[in-house]
Formats: sequence, structure tokens, C-alpha cells
Amino acid sequence: MDDNVIRPDFGPHRQPIEEEEAPPRGLAIVRSRAQAGIDAPAVTIEVLLSGGLPRFSIVGMAETAVRESKDRVRGAIVSAGFKFPQQRIAVSLGPADLRKTGGRFDLGVALGILAASRQLSDRELDRTEFYGELGMNGDVRAVPGILPAALKADAAGRTVIVPQQNRIEAALSSARVFAAGTLLEVVAHLEEVRRLPRIERLAPSDCEPQAPDLCDVRGQQSARRALEIAAAGGHNILLCGPPGAGKSMLARRLPGLLPPLDESEAMETAAVNSVLGRPLDIRRFRQRPFRAPHHTASAGALVGGGPEPRPGEVSRAHNGVLFLDELPEFSRHVLEVLREPLEVGWITISRAGGQADFPARFQLIAAMNPCPCGYLGDPRGDCRCSADRVRNYRARISGPLLDRIDIHLSVQPLPPDALRPGSPDAESSAAVRERVRAARERQARRAGTCNAFLEGEPLEKSCRLPDEGWNLLEKAMKRFALSARAHQRVRRVARTVADLASAEDISVEHLGEALSLRRSDRDL
Repeated sequence: MDDNVIRPDFGPHRQPIEEEEAPPRGLAIVRSRAQAGIDAPAVTIEVLLSGGLPRFSIVGMAETAVRESKDRVRGAIVSAGFKFPQQRIAVSLGPADLRKTGGRFDLGVALGILAASRQLSDRELDRTEFYGELGMNGDVRAVPGILPAALKADAAGRTVIVPQQNRIEAALSSARVFAAGTLLEVVAHLEEVRRLPRIERLAPSDCEPQAPDLCDVRGQQSARRALEIAAAGGHNILLCGPPGAGKSMLARRLPGLLPPLDESEAMETAAVNSVLGRPLDIRRFRQRPFRAPHHTASAGALVGGGPEPRPGEVSRAHNGVLFLDELPEFSRHVLEVLREPLEVGWITISRAGGQADFPARFQLIAAMNPCPCGYLGDPRGDCRCSADRVRNYRARISGPLLDRIDIHLSVQPLPPDALRPGSPDAESSAAVRERVRAARERQARRAGTCNAFLEGEPLEKSCRLPDEGWNLLEKAMKRFALSARAHQRVRRVARTVADLASAEDISVEHLGEALSLRRSDRDL
């Protein structure tokens, strides 16, 4: 160690205990938490020193990275200037049937060894939770999943000590948070020799969405209206049209129409990124995520997986937008795994090593061509796709998946004169976002959620129709062979149309517009 470092009067630098006075064994208990999906179950680290030949063992369903912590802990303790006990060291991570992964328990294990060997007082160990991977030089390094752990620690009334790199996400919680850079700093804090500075709780402010502006889109009035309805009610939308019609351009402007995340939504989204170990950008804390995976993505990449279950694209898009361009080019198996999260807003990943639940309430916007070459019905191109090729191409998207998409819109190419610079300016995203915000506030006051998620009694109360509306909807179901699920989704879209018009009740006109946004799925 550097001779210029101030050595506090604790640990190996205070008067050592005489050999005959040392107890034959010592027990220390340290608090921490594991990572299970976006949950953080409590873990008790018990360290027992006993007589016998020197041996260091870790039990409690510990994976390889946890078992390998023995060498990291030994190196960190020695580098910090403490004495590593030459005794039998047994570390138990409880509960025994909970899977433990990663290096998040290194700091807790090291402190347990120091407390059990009487190099550290244990008076604060039960009131504090510890997280951090140790380096051989005693540094405390960042670990994933700190935010869920800090939230649970706050609910349990405990203080949290985390690595310096994790201080920002830990400070989003209301817990008492301290950040340390080395093992020696943690020991000095616990011995009250040199207290760590407390990290003040962060209160992020709202921010404007960093998305392309809708005013860049010329023409396409029906598509712009459909995007506004989708944004206002949280509805899924499918855009079908030839290449160059503006499908991708429209889709990438949907996030700019959505209001910022509220605090609970932002916490959920940040928790997913925390589990992935992604650094937190506090400036984008309330910004809705936008994910656009390539069509070669696997099912595991889309919904999550791996030997240690990790979130996929649907969870990374939680409370935001998932954009699937060239929808039929995705594997049929990959698309089918979207059905459950679209319906329930969660995804459960089950593997031989364990099971984890991740949130996946996202807004789907998909784009596709009408045929393999893309020019079916487009006068600009010469489509030579046979009827069988077109049928097989569209059959890559199953009926049950299409049934879960609220709005089906045909996007047609613009005439050349609409692209002239002198064309009238289109409405901006900010103007549309104000109407979307007002509509969502009406929905929150009425049912506490977006119209897209209404079901059961709230659906029946919010989406009542007049007699003429019921007659129109029944005729549409027969004519277009709509399912019971489609029946509910049409009513939800009609409710959103009414909200944008500041109407208390759904009229026949509102229902008619909702049906016009659903009809084109029969063409697919």
C-alpha cells in the first residue's frame, strides 16, 4: 500500500489480540440481495471461522462467478492491509435454494471475513446492505441490478453501500445511499473513522422527446391521424405499403408523440436497464425507450433468455415503442413469441438454471410490404408476384398475431407534387403531443390506464356504445369476420377517438373511424 495513505486506527493497525485470547471460532452476518429478473430477493451472507486446516468454501447455490470470488476477496483483503485468516472459512449464502450469480456478493463476503476475524466491528452490518465486486487491489467495482436492490433495501429500512459507478441509479431510490471506491473506504466508514459522503436522492425533471419531428412527413394525412390515435390510446399499429411510401419514417416519429414517462414508469424502465448493467443517463430518465431490432433477431434476442435469464428487446421497450420493420421477414417462430407479452404485458423466461419474470408492456408498431417485391397495387412498379407467392408471404404473419394489433393501415405513395418544397407545412410533433397528453389524462382519470389496456369491468364502463353503434359493430363483425378479441379492440380504439374529440360518450362516427382503421387487416 502507498505510505502516504492515512491508515486509520482499526483492522490490522490496531493492537492485535493475543493468540491465547482469540476465540476458536467467529461468526458474522452481512446483508445483501440477489438478482432475479427485476426483483431483488434478500440474501444473508453468513461467514464462520473455525479451527482446522485453512480452507475457504462458499455454499448456497452459488454459480461459477460467485465461487470464484474466493480469490478476489483474498486479494482485496491482503491489498487493503488486513490479515487474511489462516483458518477454516465457510461462507453460506442464504436462502440455499435461491440461485446466486455474479460478483455482487464480493464486498459482503470480505466484510464478513473481517468481522468474523475481529478486524472489523459488526455493529452496523445488520442495518446496512452491501453490493460490489472486488478487484485484487481492493477496488469496489460496479455490478448490475443496483436500482431494484436499492428500492427493496429502502422498503426494508436499511442503508445501502454501493460502488461509485452505481451511485446515480442507487440515488434514484429513497434509501440512504453511500458510495465507495475501495474496500478500505468501506471499513473506515463502518468503523466511523472516515465516513463516506451520503449520495443525495436524484429528482429527474421532464425532458422533451429526442425523436424525429412529425413535421418532416409531407402528406399522409390518414397515416398521421392513425399515429395520433395510436399514441393517444397506446394502441399497436401495422403499416402496410410499397417501398418508399414513408412507413419507416412514420414509425420513427411515434415516440415523439408520446408524453414523458411518469415516475413509476421511469423506475420500471430504469430497473430493466439496471439489470442489463447499462449505464443510466439521467437526462433521458423520463424518455420513452424506442427499440428497433433487425429482422434477423432470434426469439431469445426478442423476448430474452440465456443460461442466466436476461431481458430481451420487448423488455427493453417496456413503457415505450417496439418497431419491427419488414415484419414478414422475421422468422415465424420469432413473431409468435410476441403473442403473450402483447396480451399480458409480461414475459416469463424459464431455463434449466432458473426462471425470471420481466415487464414487457410496449407499444408495437410494425411495417411491411404488400408482397415480396413490394409493388403490388403500386403504379410506380411492375409487380409480377403470383397469387401463391403473395399468399405465402402474408401467411408468415399468423392470424392470432394480427388479431392483437389494433390498427391496420394501408400507406400509399405520395404524388410527386406533394414532395415539392413549397408544399404546406405539416403539423409538428409538439402540437400533436399536446392533444395526446390531454387524451391520456382523460383516460387516467376515468380508468387509471391507457385505453389499449382496458379489460373486464373498466372496458364495459368506458366503452359503452349507443344502440346504433352496437348494430354497426355487429354488421362489421359479420362482414369482415372479426373475432371477439378484435371486437374489444375496435371498441378501445373508438374510445380513444372519442377522447381526442373530448367526448364523454362514443358516437357512431367515432366507432366508424375505429372500424376504418381495422378493416384493412382483412386484405392481409
